[in-house]
Amino acid sequence: MSSFPHSPRLLKGGLVVLDAGSGTVSRIISLQYNPDTLTRQLQVQGAGENGERSEALRLKGPPVETLRLEVEIDATDQLEFPRDHPQTLEHGIQPQLSALETLVFPASSTLQQNNGLAAAGLIEILPAQAPLTVFVWSKSRVMPVRLAEFSITEEAFDAALNPIRAKISLSLRVLNVNDVGFTHRAGSLYMSYQQQKEQLARLHQSGQLNTLGLNSLP
Repeated sequence: MSSFPHSPRLLKGGLVVLDAGSGTVSRIISLQYNPDTLTRQLQVQGAGENGERSEALRLKGPPVETLRLEVEIDATDQLEFPRDHPQTLEHGIQPQLSALETLVFPASSTLQQNNGLAAAGLIEILPAQAPLTVFVWSKSRVMPVRLAEFSITEEAFDAALNPIRAKISLSLRVLNVNDVGFTHRAGSLYMSYQQQKEQLARLHQSGQLNTLGLNSLP
């Protein structure tokens, strides 16, 4: 905590995990350190990509948005005070890593249940329903996402080979209404995200043509 009493509170980015059906929050994963960079890629969904002139300025839907960020986890501070952090002393940063990793694992109970039902000939095994993950990067950017890919580089270990420092590369795909529809919880979260973006765009003060060296357009 800062020693300056009037210093602004530093907000953390992170992930919120919801039950896809009820919308109940089941887990909050805050980032230990906010990354220095966040790479965002928007792939435009144009209707005129097949060369039809009448469709050149039309959009089929929201762009496909992908986020990439590097996350660091470090247990050094906790290990300086082992009595206050017995879990870190015993497991290192494995709980934090596991909280992220299990976002892309079907629950073991679901796998066992489906396997038992399939063995009895009662159902065909279907893909398991994943929880709804929401990426939060300030109050104006709350986005439903799917973890597309991530890699973990464990950089240091304790005497029991528990990882105590790691870097994680995350790739997140923002889910929009084309992916989930308007009635899904993710759809309403996406619409709030886009509407917030439109409100911010209205705050931008438009420039003048003369700043571009023009008095008027040809």
